[in-house]
Amino acid sequence: MTVLAAVIALVGSLFFALGAAVQQFEAVDSAKPGLLALLRKPRWLLGGASILAGGGLHIVALGLGPLTIVQPMGVASLLFALPLAATLHGRKPSRQELGAAAVVAGGLIVLVLMVPESEGPTYLSPNGVLTLLGVSGVAAVLLWAGSRVASPAGRAALLATSSGVLYGATATLMRVLVDGTWNWWYLLALPVPALLALVMLQRAYAVGHFGVSFASLQIADPLTAVAFGALLLGEPLPTGIAPIAAAALTAAGTVALARTSPLEARNELA
Repeated sequence: MTVLAAVIALVGSLFFALGAAVQQFEAVDSAKPGLLALLRKPRWLLGGASILAGGGLHIVALGLGPLTIVQPMGVASLLFALPLAATLHGRKPSRQELGAAAVVAGGLIVLVLMVPESEGPTYLSPNGVLTLLGVSGVAAVLLWAGSRVASPAGRAALLATSSGVLYGATATLMRVLVDGTWNWWYLLALPVPALLALVMLQRAYAVGHFGVSFASLQIADPLTAVAFGALLLGEPLPTGIAPIAAAALTAAGTVALARTSPLEARNELA
């Protein structure tokens, strides 16, 4: 079962990477990369379907095998995404890009595996939900504001990080609904950060520098979920020097991606 879980998770990563690459290709090729305009693009919708399929396969894999095997397979989506995106743009990824992506993936795997498993029921009070939405919203707005004065690579990273923060908040709220407190008000609040995250991510994709935006998303999403889990759900945080070293590794890899990843964007977006 463990081998099957690993294979399914790896295939899921491939679907997720393919969907992200297709959506970025459509967003960067659009004169108006807004969500409503992208929703009218069949290939962008197919990319979304591929992402959903990848997420579904990841869930299936988690039901068949241990987290320590399945989660690293999920991180592999970064290594799949760069060659796929480069192919769509008619080029080959450089060794420097792939090397930087491998560094990011390595750091992420260490971080994912070092997060302690939570014990006991998941509970979040109404005030906790407001705190979750408020903190993630303020952080997302600050990152968006910073992106307006950043270089193209920095803009892609900040917008994708903003998206990752909102997706992390969405994942935390989803966990509460699935594992603990059930409340219709929480369910109604769920689409708010999810839709804002999707909008921010498409803006990041439209800038170009796909490797930078995808890596930033892959880092910000789980780290935000872990932070909210500790802050609002009382879950333990990883300790020791290894998590700090892994975080530094992912940051260094992302900076390297920003320096090596070419700008694939329309002239008016550069």
